[in-house]
Amino acid sequence: MPASPSTARAINDRLALQLLQQEGPLTAGQLKQLTGLSRPSVADLVERLTASGLIEVAGESGEQRRGPNAKLYGIVAGRAHLAALDVRTEGVAVLVSDLLGRVLAEASVPIDDHSGTGPAVEQAVSLVERAVKEAGADRLHTVGIGAPGLIDPVGGELRDSSGLPGWHRSLIAALQEKFPEARVGVENETNLAALAEQRDGAARDRDTFVLLWLGLGIGAAVVLDGTLRRGVSGGAGEIGFMPVPGTAGLPSATDCDGGFHSVAGAAAVAALAAEHGVTARPAGPEPHAAALVREAVRRSASGSDPAAEGFLDALADRVVLGAAAVVSVLDPGCLVLAGEIGRAGADALADRVQHRLARMSPLATEVRPSTLGGGAVLRGALLTARDRAQDDLFAPPER
Repeated sequence: MPASPSTARAINDRLALQLLQQEGPLTAGQLKQLTGLSRPSVADLVERLTASGLIEVAGESGEQRRGPNAKLYGIVAGRAHLAALDVRTEGVAVLVSDLLGRVLAEASVPIDDHSGTGPAVEQAVSLVERAVKEAGADRLHTVGIGAPGLIDPVGGELRDSSGLPGWHRSLIAALQEKFPEARVGVENETNLAALAEQRDGAARDRDTFVLLWLGLGIGAAVVLDGTLRRGVSGGAGEIGFMPVPGTAGLPSATDCDGGFHSVAGAAAVAALAAEHGVTARPAGPEPHAAALVREAVRRSASGSDPAAEGFLDALADRVVLGAAAVVSVLDPGCLVLAGEIGRAGADALADRVQHRLARMSPLATEVRPSTLGGGAVLRGALLTARDRAQDDLFAPPER
């Protein structure tokens, strides 16, 4: 059945807004060309979207004409302000952006391990308040939060975990109370890093890939046919619990010791570096293991440092245990090494893992390092918040 006039208008408006979000300001003529709509239909949607406060005249085209230059229409970036948070065990980072994702303010604060829940939450909420004020925003429309741990796929809440600080779960409720008009959502940090790598980073050309998070903890994010897969309980990618050879025992339901985490987590990597005589001083709040890997990469670049080479080879031997298991089950064709250790290893570690993987598996798999660095989780949180805000604001009005 053909769409009703009101449905057709809503579809056309949404298409035009998506084009303006992707391409930037466009003239009415460009909108006509890109949408395939008639000139009167484009004129009508421009009038509707302008009247609703979603688009505005953003300038004039550079084309010289006999008459005046054509007006450029763009999304009203200040229609909504968004916040993205990267919540770690050791602190919080936040950025505030406009509706188009342009960053207006950034800040971070370390939170001491011994801080109580109340003081830790107060520090984090105050950080967000300061960033919102610096951005010149009077309120937030959407808040996207990236945090370690399991997210309930039904309710969207961060599930309780004995391995994470108690203030993480309290922070989400405190932010909702402080910004009651905002839509607050939380997602696993590894999943957000994967979404960012898919949109803007190492996996831009891949609809199917797995991101391996190598940091203080171990995790994975699974993207199949362009869609992030979370699993029934939100636990898809909890590969730290995956049994692998070379451990002293087996993991349990409450402890990943004996799993992949035991051989490739930060503590295990630091111990491996000590065995090979690699030392380094951490830069800032990053795990000591990441500094050790980065130093080994630097020293191995000359090709004449057996200790650094041996350490990186041994580390790749461990990482490939988890990588091979993931590849054998999912056949993703591409693995992205992320997290502090994955980023520190860069191409040197990725190349070693790919070489070993090719010997262990008949499934062709490219291994790539993250290209977004330490900002991948924040970027993913911002992209998620922006998508949610635009879905809300660009939705047709209820009749």
